[in-house]
Amino acid sequence: MVIENGKAGMQPGHYTEIGQRLKAYRLGANLSPDLVAEKLGVSRAALYRIEAGHVVKIETLERLAHVLNTSVGSLLGIGVEYYAQAAGFFERMRQLEAESDKIVAHFGPFSYLLMSADYTEHLREMLIEGLPHQAQGKVQLRKDIEHCLKILEQRRGEQAQRKPNIVNIVSLSELQRFLSLGLVGRLDLPLKMRNERVARARHELKRLADLMENEPMGVQIGVVEEMLPGVSFQVFQSGRITKLAVSPFRLGELPNIRGGIAMVTDAPDAVGYYTKLADDLWQSAEKGARGAVLVRKCLKKSGPD
Repeated sequence: MVIENGKAGMQPGHYTEIGQRLKAYRLGANLSPDLVAEKLGVSRAALYRIEAGHVVKIETLERLAHVLNTSVGSLLGIGVEYYAQAAGFFERMRQLEAESDKIVAHFGPFSYLLMSADYTEHLREMLIEGLPHQAQGKVQLRKDIEHCLKILEQRRGEQAQRKPNIVNIVSLSELQRFLSLGLVGRLDLPLKMRNERVARARHELKRLADLMENEPMGVQIGVVEEMLPGVSFQVFQSGRITKLAVSPFRLGELPNIRGGIAMVTDAPDAVGYYTKLADDLWQSAEKGARGAVLVRKCLKKSGPD
């Protein structure tokens, strides 16, 4: 990247990516376009033009980085993009998914995009009950939850329309944990409620097994019996461009959208390591009907319906 006449010298497509990252960081900080524009001393229309991929001066990027509590390097996509807020990271995922032809992913227990239509409401319930009893600013925390859920639902809707090729690697041990705990936000729930939440988890896994047996177009699911990395990762492939996202945020049992730092990078070494990891895991995974058998055995061992 070079600076020419106070502007970041790069190809037009790079400005589009800068605008996307800017929007992701703004949503992650839960800042309105009006507020950011006011802090920059520009109009809201000017801010929208930047987010839409228009040319931007380096001085403006420096001020934006300060307002959004990030670095110019992250806005430019140099090195690694870091996301301390789940909403910003989920928005960045939405952007990358919208451009990808193929997505290779490992989530615990499995991808939100493959969950049932009821799962968003279940997730809302888990996130709210998982809030600390003495947490300050609970009203804002609930707003943050709704902010994240809105972006997640948008991701699901766009995925359903585009239908990119999704390769989801699932760990059998994580599925067992999912069934054991149920869809809970904390562990001290009454027994009757815990049983109900386990039933919800069973419903989701039955759906997963059905997906594996039916193998709908664009969805490939592989089950591995070994332990997988403690963080979730996605490899996004679009033409010759490949990006990697690694995240501590969890959307399964005991979900977490408050603690941790997610990252996005196109660094060749990081992308290469995770691509090889995914390839190796996929080779050892049970797929299709054979994978569904493992999931149904897991369901049977966990108890009767």
